Amino acid sequence: MTADGTNPDGSTPDTRPRPDRDAPPGARAATLLRRPKLWLVPTILTGLLALLLSVLYMGGVVSPQRDLHDLPIALVNADRGEPLPGQPSNLGTQIAHAIATDRSDGKAAWRTLTLRQAQDALDSGKVYGALVIPAGFTDSVAALTTTDATARPAMTVLTNPGKGSLGSSLATQITTAAAHQASLTIGKQLTAAATGAGATQRLLLADPVAVTTQVGHPLGGHSGLGLSAFYYTLLLVLAGFLGGNVISNGVDTSLGYADNEIGPWHTRLPTVPVNRTQTLLLKMAMTAGITVLSVTLVLVSCVAILGMDATHIPLLWIYSYCAALAVGLGVQAINAAFGGIGQLVSMFVFIVLGLPSSGATVPLQAVPAFYRFLSHFEPMRQLSDGVRALLYFDARGDAGLTRAWTMIAVGAALALLFGFAMTAYYDRKGHTRLTPRPA
Repeated sequence: MTADGTNPDGSTPDTRPRPDRDAPPGARAATLLRRPKLWLVPTILTGLLALLLSVLYMGGVVSPQRDLHDLPIALVNADRGEPLPGQPSNLGTQIAHAIATDRSDGKAAWRTLTLRQAQDALDSGKVYGALVIPAGFTDSVAALTTTDATARPAMTVLTNPGKGSLGSSLATQITTAAAHQASLTIGKQLTAAATGAGATQRLLLADPVAVTTQVGHPLGGHSGLGLSAFYYTLLLVLAGFLGGNVISNGVDTSLGYADNEIGPWHTRLPTVPVNRTQTLLLKMAMTAGITVLSVTLVLVSCVAILGMDATHIPLLWIYSYCAALAVGLGVQAINAAFGGIGQLVSMFVFIVLGLPSSGATVPLQAVPAFYRFLSHFEPMRQLSDGVRALLYFDARGDAGLTRAWTMIAVGAALALLFGFAMTAYYDRKGHTRLTPRPA
């Protein structure tokens, strides 16, 4: 190049930047991997998440028999027969008293009810099952020692699949074991009294009572054996959780506070000057609008396309919208308060801690005390009670629907209060949002 800035041949040199010549050399992965600080935070967070997820998820389901306490079961004594000779009361009364007062293992909380009361408790989801001692039980047992016996006496176990397959199964095991123990006790009395009975009759008298099982509160054939309520609740929580995070990220990108990168395509929009409170208001308003669509699609998919058993469809839609909206508002509030880690915090609040404490798959009476404590305020438990009441128990308020509505209102109010209180504090302190910039 000559003194006047031209090439020796008189041409003008090319001064345009060339990426391969002017750009600084990029860092190599092999070099970056040798930085300990680069490993530190991802390693700690990943390990901690794996540990917490394993302990929290499996801790609630690994030992339901060991953790089982006070499972509510109805006990019905319809026997009005005369006592056997030398006995102070009839056999039904003796059996019912023995079962109700036996607290040796504490697994069941027996509720002595009439048959009508027991059926109402089954229909409202207040009990997981029932054991029924039928009318004329004492007379039918006494007949076994004579030639007048026409049938083996029986006690009836009533199941409640609306409380979930595991809960109903646990109740069935408890009631069947109680009935069998009662049969053996009666058998000892009959065997001792029947001194002249033959070997065949003595074998019958040793265990004289049969146990029959019936469905006390039937469900439809498309109810997932009592699990459709849990999965539908999970869909509502996911709709609120995922929808809230998608809306939050989308708004930040559109307002220029976050980059939008899809594969090799990158977009950075001009920043819109807006404070944190107005941003949260925008996100919550969009959440309220978009949740209408997501909840409608959830309901249509489950009921119209997949054929899930459901009644009270309009009420189910309104409940579903309010439930998913409460979750979505909670997500927006947490994201506004915690920023970049907000999605992780909301995941623990609504999903990680919510699933094992929901009582929708494993009864709360069969989980450790920690999860029973969480169930008093964890959102998924509140929502699942309402869904179960709508799907299985004729939308009865005393089946959990009233409490669910109350907790949805409380949850939404807390989300609004917490979210706007935090953003107002940040705005007052001058913590304006920063825009991304290149290195």
